[in-house]
Amino acid sequence: MKRKSREVFLVAALAWIASTAAAKPGANEKVFSGEIADSQCALNVHSLSQSHKEMMGMKPEIKRDAECVRFCVKERGGRYVLQTRTKVYKLDAQVLAEQWAGQKVKLVGSLDPKTNIITVEKMEAEAAGLGSSPKPN
Repeated sequence: MKRKSREVFLVAALAWIASTAAAKPGANEKVFSGEIADSQCALNVHSLSQSHKEMMGMKPEIKRDAECVRFCVKERGGRYVLQTRTKVYKLDAQVLAEQWAGQKVKLVGSLDPKTNIITVEKMEAEAAGLGSSPKPN
């Protein structure tokens, strides 16, 4: 009986250690700031300036950055990305990013340096606290 009790205790202790280790957030998480853009404009697929200027010139009905971002994703095969001053990151959370299209955001996530993809945990307006809602576009 004594041996069985030790085995049960050991299994329970290992399970507790594994669950608490897995539950600790933030091990590889970082905060990133930038604009939710589209890969077409941000990576100069049809842009010379990593901006929406050229597309807005070609399509006068597109008047705001958010409209350009959504157009390039839906009509030009782009993907939502986070564009910073120096880098463009791919995002795993395409549905969440669509809500923030064309807006400056701060996001918390883990970057996979091999794929340049951020696994997004939270996204907010750059000047607000985490949990903010996107501005209506």
